[in-house]
Amino acid sequence: MGSLKYISVTSPDINNGLGCRATLWISGCNRRCPHCHNQELWRYDIGKPINEAKEEVEKALNKPYIKGLTLSGGDPLDQDGEALKELLEFVSWLKDKFPNKDIWIYSGDYFTNFDGLAMDILKLCDVMVDGPYIHELRDITLPFRGSQNQSIIDLKKTFEKGEVIELEIKN
Repeated sequence: MGSLKYISVTSPDINNGLGCRATLWISGCNRRCPHCHNQELWRYDIGKPINEAKEEVEKALNKPYIKGLTLSGGDPLDQDGEALKELLEFVSWLKDKFPNKDIWIYSGDYFTNFDGLAMDILKLCDVMVDGPYIHELRDITLPFRGSQNQSIIDLKKTFEKGEVIELEIKN
């Protein structure tokens, strides 16, 4: 796998989290969920090094109407140790630089399966959309996720309470 790579930053984006956001598309995912809508991001060896995203992310997040950054992919957390270290450094930089912007992160694994560096990254994020995409459970009425098994987790409350707390989204 090697170093963490990204494909692009899209902004403004209203599809990958609450509010008008920027989304950083990270390369690499071994899950290979059938009917995945981002199959082009499965490979780990495509894109640019994550540190090169800083300028693009900074430009997007400096706009007052951008609420925060979403980390998607691929799967930002389905990475080797070196790449997770790079992601932790990136998210730490982001929190220092933009303390008033929120961070959403998507993963095809479940929150309860993470530990170590991945959990350190999650502690810096605000919201996690977890779980693999399961085509048989597809539900286009769900906000910000594709299948019924996926959850939107309020990470701040989850770490505070010591149990998984889902984010309340008002329609």
